[in-house]
Amino acid sequence: MAIAKAERLMNLALCLLGTRRPLSKRELRGSIEAYLEAGSDDSFNRMFERDKDDLRELGLVIETVENLDGDVGYQARRDSNRLPPVTLDAEEAAALGLAAKVWQQARLAGAASGALQKLRAAGMPEDVDPYEPHGALEPRIPVREASFEPLMLACRDRRPVVFDYRKANAARPEQRQVEPWALECWRGHWYLAGWDRDREAERVFRLSRITGKVRSRAGRFKATVPDVVTVRETVASWAGETADRSALIRLRAGAGYPLRSRAAAVRDLGDGWDEVEIPYGHGLDAWLVEFGPDVVVLEPAELRADVVDRLRAVAKG
Repeated sequence: MAIAKAERLMNLALCLLGTRRPLSKRELRGSIEAYLEAGSDDSFNRMFERDKDDLRELGLVIETVENLDGDVGYQARRDSNRLPPVTLDAEEAAALGLAAKVWQQARLAGAASGALQKLRAAGMPEDVDPYEPHGALEPRIPVREASFEPLMLACRDRRPVVFDYRKANAARPEQRQVEPWALECWRGHWYLAGWDRDREAERVFRLSRITGKVRSRAGRFKATVPDVVTVRETVASWAGETADRSALIRLRAGAGYPLRSRAAAVRDLGDGWDEVEIPYGHGLDAWLVEFGPDVVVLEPAELRADVVDRLRAVAKG
């Protein structure tokens, strides 16, 4: 349905941009296949008015004039819908080139490559090669989860989704009905922020815990999308990034590198174990459970109890 509407809007825009004189509704209906299949005149009129409003909302300047037959005509003049010339300096071009190299997926890489070619044709500095690494660093954002692409499209199109999600302390996944807002990468993992319809609250989901396919649902969002979606800040608070205490854990040697990267102190205990002091904040228990037998919480006692409870819940499942 979304593809059919997009094709209809594109055809209407091309008709309005390509004509040398204003076209009436009758002429437009005869030129666009989707309008011929609209059925009654009332159905066509409602469809046309919606499409015209959608194109104007997207930025197309549509003029309404009287044509020679006395009917109302519509036209989108090219001079009124022409974008200003694109001008980029070397630093701006380099930034765009680096951004294009971030994506490794074929679907996104093709779009990025095409966009850069158009920018070059529009005046991107010739001495800047966006496909060459800049300096010793070359950005990469890996996406291994199959759920990334359907969720990215759902965020863009504002479509509700349904998927099965397994929490860190759960043995089995549960179905979630979500209105997706934004995707963001944090510490090598992708997260989705959105409105959980069943819990009637904002939630953040880690894509690696989504099992099975992401299914789209018809209908509009019920909750208001916030102007700013703080994905990283929410995940950071759950992972103990905003901590005011310290936790002491035993960590198997050669394991738990994400924990070691945040350690305030590390002491070799021998026998293949280290004692690690890390910031302690809300949600650290769920993160520690993911490391399984490689982690043993020493203190504080409440954190140890929370981790044990989560592990028992998984074992019972």
